[in-house]
Amino acid sequence: MPIPKFLLKESIIAKPGFNRWLVPPASIAIHLCIGSVYAWSVFNIPLSREFGVVGSAAGDWDFSNIIWVFSIAIVFLGLAAAIAGRWLEKVGPRCVGVTAALLWGGGFLIGALGIKFHSLPLLYFGYGVLGGCGLGLGYVSPVSTLIKWFPDRRGMATGMAIMGFGGGAMIGGPIKRKLLEFFSSAPERLGAEGEITLLTESGVRYAETATGKLEVIVASAADVAPFGSDLLPGIYAVGTGDTGTFMTFFTLGVSYLIVMLIASFCYRVPAEGWLPEGWSPPSGEKAKGMISQNDVGISRATSTPQFILLWIVLCMNVTAGIGVIGVAKTMIGEIFGPSLSAEAREGFFFVNYVAMISVFNMVGRFFWASISDWIGRKPTYTIFFVLGCALYLSIPWAAANAGASTMSASFIGFYAATMIIFTMYGGGFATIPAYLADLFGSKYVGAIHGRLLTAWSTAGVLGPLAIAKLRDSSISNSISDLVQKIEPAAFLEKFGAPIEKLDELVKAKTVTVQKLMEIAPEGTIDPTPSLYNTTMYTMAALLVIGFIANAFVKPVDSKHHI
Repeated sequence: MPIPKFLLKESIIAKPGFNRWLVPPASIAIHLCIGSVYAWSVFNIPLSREFGVVGSAAGDWDFSNIIWVFSIAIVFLGLAAAIAGRWLEKVGPRCVGVTAALLWGGGFLIGALGIKFHSLPLLYFGYGVLGGCGLGLGYVSPVSTLIKWFPDRRGMATGMAIMGFGGGAMIGGPIKRKLLEFFSSAPERLGAEGEITLLTESGVRYAETATGKLEVIVASAADVAPFGSDLLPGIYAVGTGDTGTFMTFFTLGVSYLIVMLIASFCYRVPAEGWLPEGWSPPSGEKAKGMISQNDVGISRATSTPQFILLWIVLCMNVTAGIGVIGVAKTMIGEIFGPSLSAEAREGFFFVNYVAMISVFNMVGRFFWASISDWIGRKPTYTIFFVLGCALYLSIPWAAANAGASTMSASFIGFYAATMIIFTMYGGGFATIPAYLADLFGSKYVGAIHGRLLTAWSTAGVLGPLAIAKLRDSSISNSISDLVQKIEPAAFLEKFGAPIEKLDELVKAKTVTVQKLMEIAPEGTIDPTPSLYNTTMYTMAALLVIGFIANAFVKPVDSKHHI
């Protein structure tokens, strides 16, 4: 089917006198919508409790499966961007933006059906595949456009183009939490623990009722705390409440579709040969160094050593950050939740951690991209890798010294370290298009940038997979260590099954680190805050690899120039 003419590039060429500053708001609006993917961690806990609501039931999805939704979306972001780069140069940003709106909004709606029918493959396909393609198309649509509008300030232009993506969670995170609260409902409470006769079969807890066995959740005070003071600890019937995720997905899908369609129709492109008034491309002494005034073709550019090195640079920078972003809400809760007071857990900085990540991610994109116009792209990435490595290594210290207040040195140190890390994570994304334009010219930078984003796809798998595997390994080791300290009689009384059934109980989510700590001997150290230590050491090692790759980047050989 032919594409309607009003969507194509020739229909949106700006007339003489057009104000180029009218284009960035459209870019930022689209990126604010798709950037909400960075608030995915808000959904981790609700999706793992669709049946149990106050805790994970036997039929609920595992955390390690849920995190793949985010990974699949990032994988298809990179693949779609790589494929769409050349298409973008042909049809223009409006057509690509409209397609992105349909895919991103539609992905949420199909994902909502996956939640409704408890179909993980449908959620993977909707939010992951379709939504991920929408992410990729929406991400690349403004980059080459703004580089063409701002050839005099490439770093600032790419910072503006991608700034909204980093800020998506700043708006999306709180909105998602409010929608989840609005649409959620508590499950049926059968009574307090000890008042109900319980039995355990194949690791699953059941209550004996007049009508037969009923699967239940034994909820502690920590489990019901997110629901406010109205909910008491006790025995809750599985399948009787609602986490609110279905309606939240549906509402967001419709909203994002509308906003992105409106923004797409605001795109304009400059006429061929247009330059800002009073500006001319640098030449002679000004053109020396890493900035080239020559263009390199798409296929030729992707075969150069510079492209391969920048692919590694981006992949390592993103892998180190994206895994942490995907579990941010869960991570801060597990590191500091056990030690913080109830008042501190309701404080601004703890509750709004995901939103603050978004703020610093967004600010970092504009700040570091603009700084790179001054100090250069290569030195900017050197800062990312050296400083980032030191900051990742500081997080285990903060976890080991977790205090009861958000004013403690450990909490402040953790917060500052992660926020600076996320400025550089966002700054890496915003700086890379300008880095590419410096090396390969601006003519085909959109398509070249799209292909480089396959590094993001790779990181989208490596980061979350690494953090999930390392976390699962830490949890398994922690459970094994705790069980050795607990009296068999206490274990049997708590879980209704002997220690020999541990694997069965863990698989059914009946035994967790938190529940073991409830019966652990006094003085036992809670291992929860240290679950991410190995992850942080691994992320620091990845940044060392990125540092080495960046050190070898040099100007493109003239034989590759058009």
